[in-house]
Amino acid sequence: MNVRRLIPTAALAGAVALGATALTACSGAAAGADGGKDGKVGVTASFYPMAFLAEQIGEDHVKVDSLTRPGVEPHDLEITPKQTGRLGEADVVVYLKGLQPAVDKAVGLSGVKNVVDAATLTELEVHGSAGHDHGAEGHAEGEGHDHDHGEAGRDPHVWLDPTKYAEIAKGVGAALEKADPEHAADYKKNTDELVGKLTALDTEFKDGLQNAASRTFITTHSAFGYLAERYALDQEAISGVDPESEPSPARMKELQGLAKQENVSTVFFETLASDKTARTLAADTGLKTDVLDPLEGITDKSQGADYFEVMRSNLKNLQKALGAK
Repeated sequence: MNVRRLIPTAALAGAVALGATALTACSGAAAGADGGKDGKVGVTASFYPMAFLAEQIGEDHVKVDSLTRPGVEPHDLEITPKQTGRLGEADVVVYLKGLQPAVDKAVGLSGVKNVVDAATLTELEVHGSAGHDHGAEGHAEGEGHDHDHGEAGRDPHVWLDPTKYAEIAKGVGAALEKADPEHAADYKKNTDELVGKLTALDTEFKDGLQNAASRTFITTHSAFGYLAERYALDQEAISGVDPESEPSPARMKELQGLAKQENVSTVFFETLASDKTARTLAADTGLKTDVLDPLEGITDKSQGADYFEVMRSNLKNLQKALGAK
């Protein structure tokens, strides 16, 4: 099971705001959305998960732009003053405090009135992993970790638990109803439909993982705490919440031993971050590699075209790695 503990952190900023569902919808967007000219509600998103919600709930009534372009690792996003200025043109900004420091700062400077912090729409938790513990050891060795996350180390990766994602969807729907009362009935209907789909996805994960031979999985960075807790799994991360942080040699050695002890068959890597450490660990331990996507963005390398397709690919890959029947 996941171990919860308080993790020392620096002030963590960041955000999740709403952007585009499909890759094409996000591709040209780098800042705010001004929907007034065509009568649509202009929604600005910080990165894909909230972008997907905006498109699903808003449909034809909204114009959605994402601050994070496809293929860009969201943790590393930088925003120019011009983009901050354009952000102020948005009718609605929805963001999750605790993921992207540059977005937090830009939202604070934007002057937008309709701002929704997705972190207030569901409970953020602290998820400890040996990856966190030994990440601290790595820091002492000069291997740096530039991004601490959330107040008291709260994990921002809530969208990987379909039930928490559904809670955020309800809050986003309510925000759009308030910003555009004329189409409130449509937003409510679309929100209800989306929540229903997320509830069904949650059931798929529960049923698909309940008879797994192993409950432990190893992944590149500690993004899957909510998913692991929801489905009674144990996440062991090579790095901490920052996918680019380097693990200490002691951590790598510990993971080698843990892989044997827990009958781990696979080391997971992801699409937007380097797979170097995952492949190194797999080679040293004779394990397989596969993709477990934290869904921080959709690209042509993603195992699916949208949130639901990628999450089902994640489920399939976990079932194979954990020996689930």
